[in-house]
Amino acid sequence: MSLDKSWYSEIYPDHGAALSLKIKRKLHEEQSPFQKIEIFETTNCGNLMSLDGCFMVTDLDNFIYHEMMTHPVLFAHPNPKRVIVIGGGDCGTLREVLKHKTVEEAFQVEIDERVTRVAEQYFPELVASNNDPRAKLLFIDGIQFIKDAAPGSIDVIIVDSTDPVGPAKGLFSQSFFETCYRALGKDGIIVQQSESPLFHLELLKEVHGAMRGAHFSSTLTLGFPQFIYPSGWWSCTMASKQGNLRQFREQAAANKTFDTRYYSAEIHKAAMVLPPFAAKALGQ
Repeated sequence: MSLDKSWYSEIYPDHGAALSLKIKRKLHEEQSPFQKIEIFETTNCGNLMSLDGCFMVTDLDNFIYHEMMTHPVLFAHPNPKRVIVIGGGDCGTLREVLKHKTVEEAFQVEIDERVTRVAEQYFPELVASNNDPRAKLLFIDGIQFIKDAAPGSIDVIIVDSTDPVGPAKGLFSQSFFETCYRALGKDGIIVQQSESPLFHLELLKEVHGAMRGAHFSSTLTLGFPQFIYPSGWWSCTMASKQGNLRQFREQAAANKTFDTRYYSAEIHKAAMVLPPFAAKALGQ
């Protein structure tokens, strides 16, 4: 449904809300084995990728999400060498991971290869690091990949998934977090995109409960703005096998050798502060 043919809308029926972007033209449309992929040129947000009618990424604001899904968790780990990105087919998260010199291997495990191939055509900046020799792109089921991983073989798992429906539903379950716990090393940390604290607080509570139920010793949700996602306010939630997630390599973050547009050591600290209603609900 749209306001007229020059607008493209994502409607949130459970919340009586919607977001509309003004469109110049449709650049691409296809039905992959998993989902409908559409690319639009917008008037003010650059290119837009939509999956099954849900806004996924735009040129305008993708850097916020990709930076917050990667740098907080990587600076929270003492020495991240082997990193797994589950999902993340647009490759923006992988690009940010590879900015860290400590990383020796970065696997992107995306079930739908067509998302990556379309991103290569319409989001060249996001795929700029795909030829990095440390990068490994696998187009297989991420849940099975983690099940098959050797115990203690992974430092950081980044779950860059779509909403918890369809193939992504299992990525929000306690059984999945249990397999992640097994696959992570003693200092291992997982981070999961965890939807909107305003629209999806019950889901966030379930994510914390599932992570705790999977024996992770601590959990922490970080909030950040995200224009194209429901409510415009998004989150990611970390879980650690040991240690205090509020402590991170702050000096390394402050003196990082790569550029970021949103993330900084100060933003990292600020993102830990949730408003009272969310902090109380999440025990944070």
